[in-house]
Amino acid sequence: MNLPADLSYTTDHEWIAIEPGAGTPAGEVRIGLSAVAVEALGEIVFVELPEPGTELTAGEPCGEVESTKSVSELFSPATGTVVTVNTALADNPALVGEDPYGEGWLFTATVSELGAVLDAAEYRAKNEG
Repeated sequence: MNLPADLSYTTDHEWIAIEPGAGTPAGEVRIGLSAVAVEALGEIVFVELPEPGTELTAGEPCGEVESTKSVSELFSPATGTVVTVNTALADNPALVGEDPYGEGWLFTATVSELGAVLDAAEYRAKNEG
């Protein structure tokens, strides 16, 4: 299971580029979908992301990911405001599955309050068979 240790994770399978235990970040952070979610979803065929300027609430839905198996909601790992979205996903949503922690990131946001997040070891323990 590929889980970078320098990211934080939600129980809903999103990641946020915040060092575990670092507190609320200053500036913009990237948000994406974990490899656990990507593996469960299978081939991703469409991604609906929040528009820049959208206000996010930690733990609340903020978009959708559609795969050949199902449609799943995206949940925000933090309260804040969307700054940019990964426009490459409009033409190639499969990037989310091919490189979930790199080119397949979803959006960036400024964070006013971090939601409930786990470090990689805690997230791994919750998701192992």
